[in-house]
Amino acid sequence: MGFLDALLGRSKPVKPDLDQLFGLPSAAITLQAAVGFTPTGAGSVCFASSEGGAFTQVRQDVRALLDADPERGGMPVEFSRDEYGYSWLLSRRDPDSLPALVNDLHAVNSALEDSGFGPQLLCSLVAFRDAEELHPLALVYLYKRGTFYPFAPRPGEKRDNPLELQVKSIVKDDLRIEGDLTRWFPLWGAPGL
Repeated sequence: MGFLDALLGRSKPVKPDLDQLFGLPSAAITLQAAVGFTPTGAGSVCFASSEGGAFTQVRQDVRALLDADPERGGMPVEFSRDEYGYSWLLSRRDPDSLPALVNDLHAVNSALEDSGFGPQLLCSLVAFRDAEELHPLALVYLYKRGTFYPFAPRPGEKRDNPLELQVKSIVKDDLRIEGDLTRWFPLWGAPGL
């Protein structure tokens, strides 16, 4: 970053740090102890699709890599596209296998990044539920910011903002939390949530 950038208030973007994903298991323990939310075993990666053979090949390689894992218990990886045209990869694991799910998400992000598709990566999320399984919650990793935020959707495309702020304060020692609340984007209908 140069002098002119500093003078004009421009900052150097945070470099994505996929290893931040490995903080999710400890955050899950903290979250369960504090408010009773537990992992559902579902996690997804969102990315902007690209056209062409290279992207199609990476997608096939990712599917083959994850589907080949015998510990998945026959649960296939699912690809879908949302109403905004973004692609999602959904991985499901046993709810007690959060480290394996995090490895899946890391592998998908790394494969896309290593193949030159890092700019298309948007976010990854891991889903949680309360003890009554009534209220979903996600811890969302923003790829381009290298930070996390909680997302607690409610029926009617509403959010439970008090819960999101509570979760933020609970997991702040386990995860790098996004400080700019305007970047806590809603992920209505995200696969796995």
